[in-house]
Amino acid sequence: MSPNPVSSTPILRTALVWSGGVTVVLALAAALIGLLVAGTEGLWSGLAGVLIAAVFLGITAASILIANRWHADPLYVPIFFGIVLGGWILKLVVFIVALLVLRDQPWIAPTVFFVALVVSVIASLAVDVAVLLKMRIPHVSDVTLPSASDVADGREGEADSEPPRV
Repeated sequence: MSPNPVSSTPILRTALVWSGGVTVVLALAAALIGLLVAGTEGLWSGLAGVLIAAVFLGITAASILIANRWHADPLYVPIFFGIVLGGWILKLVVFIVALLVLRDQPWIAPTVFFVALVVSVIASLAVDVAVLLKMRIPHVSDVTLPSASDVADGREGEADSEPPRV
C-alpha cells in the first residue's frame, strides 16, 4: 500500500492513537474518583463524561481521515468539506440527543459528569497540541517535485497534473 499523499494523515492518526490511550487512563481515573465521591452514580457519571467527550472529539479527526481518501479526486475539496461538515452536524445532533437523554437520568451525578467531560476535553486538546509539536512536516507540503528524469528531459517546468482551477 502506498503512503497517503496528504501530510495531515500521520498527524491525525497519531492524535487518535494518543487520544485513545489518554481516554483509557481518564476513564479509569474518572470511574475511581466518581466512585469515591458519589458512589455508583459517580462511577457511571465519570465514565459517561469521558466516553462522550472521546467520541465527540474523535469524530472530527476520523472524518478528516476518511475525507483524505479522496485526495486524488478532482472533486476532493467539496468531498472533503462535505464529509467534515457532515461530521460536525452529526456531532451537534448527537450532542443534543445525548443531553436530552441524560438530563433526567437518576444515575447521573451532574458535578462528576461535568468535571469528567471538561477534563477529557482539556486532555484531548493537550494531546492535539503535543502531537502537533512533536510531528515534523515541511512548511510546504503535499507538493510533487520534478524527478531527475524530468530535469534531464528538460520537462522540469511542466506540471504532471492539470493546472489549478480558479
